[in-house]
Amino acid sequence: MTTRNLDALFEPRAIALIGASNREGSVGQVLARNLLESGFAGPVLPVNPHAGAIRSAMAYPNAAALPVAPDLAVIATPAPTIPGLIAELGARGCRAAVVISTGFGADAGPQGAQLKADMLNAAKPHLLRIVGPNCLGFISPGRGINASFAHLTPQAGRIALVAQSGAVAAAALDWAHARQIGFSHVVTIGEAADVDFGDLLDYLALDPATHAILLYVESIRNARKFMTAARIASRNKPVVVVKSGRSAAGARAAFSHTGALAGSDAVYDAAFRRAGLLRVGELRELFEAVQTLGAGLTARGDRLAILTNGGGAGVMAVDALEARGGRLAGLSEATLAAINAVAPANWSHGNPVDILGDAKPPLFGKAIEALLSEPEADAILVMNCPTAVASSTEAAQAVADAVTKARSIRPVLTAWLGETAVAPGRAILAKAGMPVHETPDEAVRAFMHLVEHRRGQELLVRVPALGVLEPPAPEAARLIIARAREEGRRDLTDPEAREVLAAYGVPVVESRIAATPLEAGQAADALGGPVALKILSRDISHKSDSGGVMLNLQGGPAVELAAGQMLERVRAAVPNARIDGFVLQPMIRRPKAQELLAGIAQDPTFGPVILFGQGGVGVEIVADRTVGLPPLDDVLARDMIARTRIAKLLAGYRDRPPADLDAVVEVLVRLARLAVEAPEIAELDINPLLADDAGVIALDARIRLTDPAKPSARTAIVPYPRGLTHALELEGEALRVRPIRPQDAPKLIDMIDRSSAEDVRLRFRTGVKRLPDSWAARLSQIDYDREMALVAETAQGEVVGVGRIAGDPEGETAEFALMVRSDHHHRGLGRDLLGALVDHARQRGLKRLWGDVARDNTKMVQLAQSLGFVLKGAEEADRVRVELTL
Repeated sequence: MTTRNLDALFEPRAIALIGASNREGSVGQVLARNLLESGFAGPVLPVNPHAGAIRSAMAYPNAAALPVAPDLAVIATPAPTIPGLIAELGARGCRAAVVISTGFGADAGPQGAQLKADMLNAAKPHLLRIVGPNCLGFISPGRGINASFAHLTPQAGRIALVAQSGAVAAAALDWAHARQIGFSHVVTIGEAADVDFGDLLDYLALDPATHAILLYVESIRNARKFMTAARIASRNKPVVVVKSGRSAAGARAAFSHTGALAGSDAVYDAAFRRAGLLRVGELRELFEAVQTLGAGLTARGDRLAILTNGGGAGVMAVDALEARGGRLAGLSEATLAAINAVAPANWSHGNPVDILGDAKPPLFGKAIEALLSEPEADAILVMNCPTAVASSTEAAQAVADAVTKARSIRPVLTAWLGETAVAPGRAILAKAGMPVHETPDEAVRAFMHLVEHRRGQELLVRVPALGVLEPPAPEAARLIIARAREEGRRDLTDPEAREVLAAYGVPVVESRIAATPLEAGQAADALGGPVALKILSRDISHKSDSGGVMLNLQGGPAVELAAGQMLERVRAAVPNARIDGFVLQPMIRRPKAQELLAGIAQDPTFGPVILFGQGGVGVEIVADRTVGLPPLDDVLARDMIARTRIAKLLAGYRDRPPADLDAVVEVLVRLARLAVEAPEIAELDINPLLADDAGVIALDARIRLTDPAKPSARTAIVPYPRGLTHALELEGEALRVRPIRPQDAPKLIDMIDRSSAEDVRLRFRTGVKRLPDSWAARLSQIDYDREMALVAETAQGEVVGVGRIAGDPEGETAEFALMVRSDHHHRGLGRDLLGALVDHARQRGLKRLWGDVARDNTKMVQLAQSLGFVLKGAEEADRVRVELTL
């Protein structure tokens, strides 16, 4: 991803408006009004060849005539004029443009696609960044910029809104304006020909004016870029997303249950969760969530204690909590005793804590004090229903005083039900810093936002490697896939599918292959006991639909007879299918096992995904499944399982002992590795996967390969590259060089703390005394695709050196940076790190590696030259550029 020249968008010194107009009601007229009347401190330069002035501001005939070079241009002229204007602006020194104009999308036909390509080609030589086309525009209230044709300019605030739809952004602005919600920035990206969600998330993650980010997403094009940027941003500040298109339209009929069930919206859900984003359903919830998260509250778990003076309100809160997957907190004997000492005798004596409708304000304060000491409660919800015998306002003050006095870090949410009578109380609570809601459902929803955000943050730091659970025979799986490719087949046979699974360590049922009914009978005698007989055909995937499955057959003669009858049925049902014989399997009798579904599917945006849920013949009807993005580790796999309803059955009930959950987890982790290492697999379906206390076993499996004429999709998340790890010994000290992990952020801060001010200046070009947490998060959380960072670690786990490269969007060049902790200089560590980065860049196929080095950093220049870098001219007088052609 790149934030290059985005400063020209967010912090321009001069703005040009191309297509400015005085014609009432035109887009050019609204843009001119908004730009000229929003308080921008720099010059706004209207361009219109047919007008001498726009709203009393002098107009210029073209970009070449502008008195100063604009950093930002806003363009609202017909689409065919845009490429030429971009080229002219770029030559004039403009570095960013917001293209309002339409006519570049699929609805414009081949001409629109060509115009888009011409526009991007015109921008490329000048590195000019383009927002849009077909967008509402850009607003930065704090800088007095309204480069949009929105109907209002929002007030300044700390929330950034990035929306794909101008109409949705306009509605959000109107909704927020009525509630006095301000924005740091509002960016509508339209068709996102250049600047997209990834670029903007990367910029806003480090923007000090932005404390929370809201996204309205319709689609994502570059999954890896988005995932990396989203993970970085959500480590720094809350990111809340609304995604349109929750319908099942994306889940078309497919070869396998897995392919049919992995609908596109479920995959987006998994991607947002893996990136630490909180997904909500609609605009109101979007702002509610960001206000809750922005208050700095954190919930350590999903157990809620409820305090109310209305039993009905408490019941509604409990219903909402259970519906959203939360739990009621248990109350300890100490808490019950404390409430008993102050509450009337007939209070509820449990959670919800109903202190009755005539509860006086002091009782609210004493009851909340007791609940704040309850160790089982992860958060507390206080609700008040207005009555004629007690003041809601005084009750709010009592709660606010008690919470302030306790100084508890536990979240306290409130719901003061009603409108007129409770308004003063809500104001008191809001002033005390507590989230205020109007209904029990809204308050519980806010609590679950905290819970989901915490879960997402925990999953965010997972960077699974492929080196765990080594498959027993991965080469065997590759040979099977290659043979099918050579034969022009996309569907693997039943035995081939099970061989692939076995090669990756997934337990499969034993089987025999027979060419004729006679051989089938002989195979049944060899297996002994009851058997399952299945047709073997490369052309039939769902065998039972064509009469190709028979169960509980006993003995050779019975199997031989059944096989002959099966041939007749299958040939009648699928006359053109090639019949290769039969597959026989022993009947597996595990009456207390759960039938599960596990598999792989390909998503057009995010590539391979892993699906898990309840299996069996009714899998589509039950629709109990979840999706995860590979690679997986045990924590991520367990989270997938926990999100299904069948997880409760796997935990055991009545006479069924708990299933071997570790074995189920292992299957998901192994499938995730298979998905990464065999991108030719389009769909893999294990149904059923039996699971009980004895372990798991796959009874049936189907695999379909991708279309060989189309490139295989890559994973949205690059696995942790363990292969780049190596040992190093310098002057008797054992070090380990490995790729960086998100968990290294505190170690980076420690390395900077223990380095000299001069070394910090040479690396960061600033006199920063301590590495900010946001910087450390950004530096430690990379995608391992366009970026790579290697850390040198001591035996005690201290980071003493870091080398990194960051590639350009085209994948041709990369910039390097290097730093060694001051007490580890002159040992050859810098040379090892830079040499390892050069090797990695060559392996990646990069053409050029470069770095801008402080001119007085002679040791760094000499080190680079010793590895073959050559000196080049730099754009800045105090820097020197070193380059290596690879």
